[in-house]
Amino acid sequence: MGLKDFFKRRSLKARDDTRTRAAELTLRESLYPICLVTVLFFLWGFSYGLLDTLNKHFQNTLDITKSRSSGLQAAYFGAYPLASLGHANWILRHYGYRATFIWGLCLYGIGALIAIPCILAKSFAGFCMAIFVIGNGLGSLETAANPYITVCGPPRYAEIRINISQAFNGIGTVVAPVLGSYVFFAFDDATALRNVQWVYLAIAIFVFVLAFVFFLSAIPEITDADMAFQATETHANADDKPFWKQYRLFHAAFAQFCYTGAQIAIASYFINYVRDTQPLADDSTASRLLAGAQGGFAAGRFFGVFLMRYFRPRWIFLVFLTLCIVFVAPSITQRGWTGMSMLYVTLFFESICFPTIVALGMRGLGRHTKRGSGWIVAGVMGGACVPPLTGVAADAHQTALAMVVPLCFFVAASTYSVAVNFVPAYRDPADAFSTTEVGLTGHRDGVDEESGDVGVVTDEKVAKTEIEG
Repeated sequence: MGLKDFFKRRSLKARDDTRTRAAELTLRESLYPICLVTVLFFLWGFSYGLLDTLNKHFQNTLDITKSRSSGLQAAYFGAYPLASLGHANWILRHYGYRATFIWGLCLYGIGALIAIPCILAKSFAGFCMAIFVIGNGLGSLETAANPYITVCGPPRYAEIRINISQAFNGIGTVVAPVLGSYVFFAFDDATALRNVQWVYLAIAIFVFVLAFVFFLSAIPEITDADMAFQATETHANADDKPFWKQYRLFHAAFAQFCYTGAQIAIASYFINYVRDTQPLADDSTASRLLAGAQGGFAAGRFFGVFLMRYFRPRWIFLVFLTLCIVFVAPSITQRGWTGMSMLYVTLFFESICFPTIVALGMRGLGRHTKRGSGWIVAGVMGGACVPPLTGVAADAHQTALAMVVPLCFFVAASTYSVAVNFVPAYRDPADAFSTTEVGLTGHRDGVDEESGDVGVVTDEKVAKTEIEG
């Protein structure tokens, strides 16, 4: 094979009007791409967990307030809508999933390299800029990875797939605080800052290598035509409407904004909460307690996947989000081990909410899937808005009392969990995908399994569908 053929076979551009076998991948066929993309979930879980640890670390080493330290979260999650509604979504729609994965990894690596001189200069503003670049990279990865896992394989198991992948995200959030407790808080300030730079150098090297692996890998591209086929086969019918009438999608994006903001706020100030309510606990101990809470978060995802095997995912989502509200409320008034244990239980029940909102919100979007995924991922911007509000409340009062802020946002997010269970316009498309046989009974007509030839959905057909919608 010549060099020209090598690059031609690894072209990053995919035709969206072409239906491929990707719409009907079986469990076995989808195993490799799902495993490869799941590595990305661990990556941004680790990055997010590291951010929560650095939040407290910079309060100590740079002598900044709780509200100012939330600038890390604002920079990180504020970048998400720029990626998911802007550059990453454009690449996803015009090139494909693999190109978006590589783009996101490269941005992540560049941001990690920018962070190193900022750490050496002890520049909090500079480090926030580096985190903003990293946030753009991770926002790009989430824009592509969440919908890819949802649609790569039999639609019936979409919620189970994404929750399993997101469980590795939870493992990443456990590893980072443990690392922080030994690498950041166990040394003097100067040594700890040097350790932070080595961590980011290792991250940069790893993500650049992973980007090259994605370039070499021939993972299936899932096109708009594939998703339109799935929507037709499942009779979800939402695909028939123009994008701006996908009201379920926008409600899901709102719920994601509120839920993510509450989740990030609790994790960001967990160490502060422990220090305020447990005077004998030092930062290193509080960081290890955060790792334990994140371990409960990861365990909750595996437990949620187990329950989804026997109950409808929308039911599990309603119960888990309701219990988040029930258990975070006592942490406002309780102190000591009681208050902290309430946050432990809250993180356990937070576990399946984010990925299940993604999966349910994308049900039946058909050819709008790539565009719609950007809106749901943009909801992650809640992580840039709610922590600063919580930080202001914590500075003015105490961290425990500040937990009333995430409580309010949990309540707002619960409107979607109620709607998807009790409003037919929400419930029926979700249930249609839960019973479909696509991906379980072999490939349908329109795709030649021997030659790999595929059918083409012409622009005229797409235009006709838009007019009829």
